[in-house]
Amino acid sequence: MSAKYPITVSSWTLGDKCTFEERVSAAKNAGFEGIGLRAETYVDALNEGLSDQDILEILKKYEMQVTEVEYIVQWAEDNRSYEQKYKEQMCFHMCELFGVSHINCGLMETYSVEHTAQKLKELCGRAGSLVIGVEPMPYSGIPNVKRAWEIVKASECENAKIILDSWHWLRANQPINLCVLEGIPADKIVSVQINDVYERAYAENVLRDESMHDRLAPGTGYGDTAAFCRMLKEKGVQPRAFGVEVISDSILARGVEEAARFNFENTKKVLESSWPEILEA
Repeated sequence: MSAKYPITVSSWTLGDKCTFEERVSAAKNAGFEGIGLRAETYVDALNEGLSDQDILEILKKYEMQVTEVEYIVQWAEDNRSYEQKYKEQMCFHMCELFGVSHINCGLMETYSVEHTAQKLKELCGRAGSLVIGVEPMPYSGIPNVKRAWEIVKASECENAKIILDSWHWLRANQPINLCVLEGIPADKIVSVQINDVYERAYAENVLRDESMHDRLAPGTGYGDTAAFCRMLKEKGVQPRAFGVEVISDSILARGVEEAARFNFENTKKVLESSWPEILEA
């Protein structure tokens, strides 16, 4: 398995109803090399009564690591809430604690490229050496790769980069073709997340509901996850984490152990046929 590109079970894939140790154990037993944590799931672990040292000890026990931290939002607001400011600081702390070098960020609100780029620049300044990964999502203020690159490029920040998720890519009606990434340096893509989609999308006004409840495991739907991976391989992308983000009520209903196993097995099949270097590096 991959030490260079750790195959990571993203936080939402295992939901928010399991304990921290159950999360780590399920990921390890399935074959993942890393887990993703949202600020919320990290706080859940603290609310179990775990200290930072306890959390590190559990990771050590299972020979696992946290390889993905998320999720900073509302960063383009002129007047940000204290909750969001604190969440941002929590993400910074998590990166320091777990040795993660990038943070996944999204933006639901829509602003001009100029305003968003300036706010991204400010966020990147607060982040210091950490990479801020901007994730385009079709129902958000950064709906596609083109818009994400316009903002990242305009920010002129070395540590501003892009996260690519196959579900968001497909639901933004972008073809799986290198032309979509034309002009974007491969090293400006910091991490990758894969999953799959049903044949027909939810209606536009409830598309986010599909994203948060009804994704499919890689290679089990109509999205050609393997082609998505081959495209990124050809582009020369070297992801700091290779995430599996399958947010699915039906899969998670089988339990965290089975959800982890099912998603890993299907991810492995996809990578064996499309991007074996991820498994081997």
